Amino acid sequence: MEIVYPPVVGAAQASFRLLGMHIDLRDADRVPATGGAVLASNHVSYLDFIFCGLASWRGRRRLTRFMAKEAVFRHPVSGPLMRGMHHIPVDRTAGGASFTEALGALRAGELVGIFPEATISRSFTVKAVKNGAVRLAAEADVPILPVALWGGQRMFTKGHPRDFSRGRTISIAVGEPLHPRADERPGRLTAELRTAMQGLLDDVQRDHPETADPGLDAWWLPAHLGGTAPTPQRAAELDVAERKARARRTAG
Repeated sequence: MEIVYPPVVGAAQASFRLLGMHIDLRDADRVPATGGAVLASNHVSYLDFIFCGLASWRGRRRLTRFMAKEAVFRHPVSGPLMRGMHHIPVDRTAGGASFTEALGALRAGELVGIFPEATISRSFTVKAVKNGAVRLAAEADVPILPVALWGGQRMFTKGHPRDFSRGRTISIAVGEPLHPRADERPGRLTAELRTAMQGLLDDVQRDHPETADPGLDAWWLPAHLGGTAPTPQRAAELDVAERKARARRTAG
């Protein structure tokens, strides 16, 4: 029985109504009504697991188990919630256990959510994606669905203050399922997955109703759309610098 997850979903949707948010959800019926599947989403904000989870909840009334970094499970507030919702902790120094747990969930007919870029994209384009999502889907013999999210970065993302202004639009799009095979090398389908994710993201960015305010810094728009977000190359440099700084803090 699900005790924690449904009330959390209800609270999130109540918050959306209080904030006057509009959820533009496309092709949620591509999420299978039953059986296991991997939802592979781009990552632009700290709220993405909520928005990605809406695709399966509103589309099929199904709950998604997300793979998230282990530190979130140790937090005194988020930890009990994450465990209660049966999400899957990922220890990046020992990922085998999380892969096994996610595989078991898929084989039991669950939906598993993954952000294959691993971290938030500062450029608000799709970064290089890791092959774990494809490997999981292939080994469990389930489809993998690309998902694109857009708009959450204006509310809560890396390097910028939170802004819960009323009337935001969040765009969520679910792509056509991909069907990896266990006897297929994951590199080709991982590249195909990234292309599908970026294509979906291009579509929702193009159709999104919110545009940059004249005279204001359009930090939340990617450079190729005229925004001032870092280019993908510059964003990669910032990610490297962040990892080095984190390693120094850990060593110290």
